[in-house]
Amino acid sequence: MILNGIMAALAVLSFAITLWQWVVARRFPIHGRATDLSFAPAVTVLKPLKGCDEFTEACLRSWFMQEYAGRTEILFVVADANDPVCPIVEKLRGEFPQCDAQLVVCPERLGANGKVSKLVQVEARAKHDTIVVSDADVRVPVDFLANVVAPLRDEKAGLVSCFYRLANPGTVAMKVEAVAINADFWSQVLQSRSLKSLDFALGAAMVTRRKQLAEIGGFGSLVDCLADDYQLGHRIAKRGHRIELCPVVVECWLPRMGFLDVWRHQLRWARTIRVCQPWLYFASIVNNATLWPLMWMAVNGPKIIVMDVSPPSSKHIFLEWPMAFLIGAALICARTIIALVLANRLTNKDHGVNYFWLVPAKDILQFAVWFCAFTGNTVEWRGEKLRARSDGTIVRR
Repeated sequence: MILNGIMAALAVLSFAITLWQWVVARRFPIHGRATDLSFAPAVTVLKPLKGCDEFTEACLRSWFMQEYAGRTEILFVVADANDPVCPIVEKLRGEFPQCDAQLVVCPERLGANGKVSKLVQVEARAKHDTIVVSDADVRVPVDFLANVVAPLRDEKAGLVSCFYRLANPGTVAMKVEAVAINADFWSQVLQSRSLKSLDFALGAAMVTRRKQLAEIGGFGSLVDCLADDYQLGHRIAKRGHRIELCPVVVECWLPRMGFLDVWRHQLRWARTIRVCQPWLYFASIVNNATLWPLMWMAVNGPKIIVMDVSPPSSKHIFLEWPMAFLIGAALICARTIIALVLANRLTNKDHGVNYFWLVPAKDILQFAVWFCAFTGNTVEWRGEKLRARSDGTIVRR
């Protein structure tokens, strides 16, 4: 009876949290655009690169095609002049000679975080005081810069980041991961914001000022951090500046991944969050709105009923489904519908009922990932094995 009550409470609580996420996501003006674009400070875009895939050229091209009133400088940064991404950058520079774009080679490894190591070396070369940092696999709409800098009109705003969607879930494994990114992640961020002001950033694309970078010690202060985007936003927020969210959604284009690749990616993400916010991550299992209804259903499985019928030697066997079982199934169905609605809203696509099974599949995978996040401190990142330490820094293994 006690176990049944606990499972029932957790099932209802997890769904209540899901409803909360849906409400805050529904209120956020996702895909909205700024009405006043007159604020257009000169911008330097920093793009640390390593390697390339079939989507790299299109992603980088989107930065050359920005419709922005202010001056724009783009610094593409690599560690090796022979990196296969270099010819792509040079091709694009030739196509857009009017753009102030440079390819910078920064071979020195200054810390465990290779991406930040590149940013440290190129930081002083930025011509402008408004700094945009974006990952290599990010494709942006043509009006991205015009919209993402708009919140910086207010001097109290210290950093602006934006939501992103997985644009090419080409395998079943990637479709499962897409539920985590396109349905859950952005609504969970907004749920966090409904409790308190944001004190972290989302790393797909971020914009801040040189002044704020200087206050936290520049990129050099992040060179050994595992979650450099989280730490950048967190440290700027601790200095009293506001972290803003731009409603423009950017796209992440990832190479084809199987289940092992997705597992490694999810585990790295989970261990990163666990290192940054250990108690919050531990408690996050409560909002798994498939796991707890399933557990409740398991406690209240169907009962086999045997009844004597006429003639006396005959028996009728049937299953009796407890109400808890039916309610649990209804909660899982509702969770699935909400996830599809959220994914449709972020991606502006109709995922349809054919994707319904991906939601409970993702939640079950998420439980396994959550558990394994506590079983070790090793993460794999761009082919490197790194060990995460309790202070949020990493060391190369």
